[in-house]
Amino acid sequence: MAKTSSSKALPRPLPRKTIEEIYARLAAADPEPKTELNYTNAYTLLVAVVLSAQATDKGVNKATKALFEVADTPQKMLALGEDKVREYIKTIGLYRTKAKNVIALSRRLVECFDGEVPRNRADLESLAGVGRKTANVVLNVVYGMPTMAVDTHIFRVANRTRMAPGRNPLEVEKALLKTLPEKYAKHAHHWLILQGRYTCLARKPRCWLCSIADLCAYTDKTPAPDGA
Repeated sequence: MAKTSSSKALPRPLPRKTIEEIYARLAAADPEPKTELNYTNAYTLLVAVVLSAQATDKGVNKATKALFEVADTPQKMLALGEDKVREYIKTIGLYRTKAKNVIALSRRLVECFDGEVPRNRADLESLAGVGRKTANVVLNVVYGMPTMAVDTHIFRVANRTRMAPGRNPLEVEKALLKTLPEKYAKHAHHWLILQGRYTCLARKPRCWLCSIADLCAYTDKTPAPDGA
């Protein structure tokens, strides 16, 4: 995860009015954004997010299509066993560790939570392979809670636009939530991820196509290529 320099003072965030206008435009363009991970229930989403660490959603979806057909509950995953889980997900990076975590978290769900995915961050983070970001995704997507799962895309967008300058993901998360209008809380996480994934790219942001370019504080905006 990229970090800003700890030796420099953080720039002032955008005014709240500007931040609200950013969300308004993102909402107008995509009123009901969805996660790009394929899942069928809370458990399969949890597993998919755990598998997505240092991997693309496309790659995870390719691997989980067959896996979830045979194991869409923690009980079925335990019955499948670590060796077979590993075979299903071997195209994903760190698949050995991830297979071990999927079995471990499934066992804990069965033993401690009656096979149900918890509704609070502390319990979610007690599961193998689940950190704050993964917990926030599950709480937002499954349970509709206004969380902000700060990945590399959201971290970049928040700092580049100056919506929520921060030196690390937790600082950015807290800053985003502090200025997040309630009416946009449900989908804000997805809007910012999609903005970073498809428009506000790391190396060459597509500023000429960006619906919030005039509100963004980024000074080195990319001009439109010839013929665009």
